[in-house]
Amino acid sequence: QVQVVESGGGLVHPGGSLRLSCAASGSIFSVNSMKWYRQAPGKERELVSSITSDGRTDYADSVKGRFTISSDSAKNTVYLQMNSLKPEDTAVYYCNAIIRRYASGTYFSYWGQGTQVTVSS
Repeated sequence: QVQVVESGGGLVHPGGSLRLSCAASGSIFSVNSMKWYRQAPGKERELVSSITSDGRTDYADSVKGRFTISSDSAKNTVYLQMNSLKPEDTAVYYCNAIIRRYASGTYFSYWGQGTQVTVSS
């Protein structure tokens, strides 16, 4: 079994900051990449940021310069530092991990349950 658990969401004023965490645990041989998605009410889920096992990062244009993704590979944990938050950042943020459970296995996608981020005055 593999569990992916997010934490760190909450209510913040415009211009404020939040740090999200996502930890993958359980039967894990290796992690290929970890990603943050978000879904606002009435909208499709969108990719916010990603980080690969070798440290390559990518960001959606809407968050470049404001969000920073990082990881602790020893803990299978990824972080999303969100600064200069805007009301349009309000969404449920989901963590996705691409994980191989066995040395000879294939990679599978695992999702967390999501954490709410609300940016409002």
